[in-house]
Amino acid sequence: MNFHTRKWVKPEDLNPNGTLFGGSLLKWIDEEAAIYAIVQLENQRCVTKYISEINFVSSAKKGDIIELGMEAMNFGRTSLTLRCEVRNKLTHKTILAIDKIVFVSLDENGNPQPHGKTEVTYVKDRLTK
Repeated sequence: MNFHTRKWVKPEDLNPNGTLFGGSLLKWIDEEAAIYAIVQLENQRCVTKYISEINFVSSAKKGDIIELGMEAMNFGRTSLTLRCEVRNKLTHKTILAIDKIVFVSLDENGNPQPHGKTEVTYVKDRLTK
């Protein structure tokens, strides 16, 4: 799993209990997953199709640094399925886990479009071809 994005939990991210608001975390996850899908499928027209059960394992509090990890699990004909884990950067304690986030690649008319991808690729490798 690749942990690329880090977030600093600030006062505006907290719920009334003084811990990280789940809605803020889910927004960050959806954005990170979308960026991951766009880069992998090389198509800016990717949309979230499905998110499986969200398992909040522990909480984060003000001042914590968290990191979002994404891993490609499956390349479908028009889709990409990811797995996500969010953890505390310093302790590596899991905060949240999502087994499946599915993105669909769309054409210019908003219809599912085959992407032709079968495995994870990296931009640096694409540039050398």
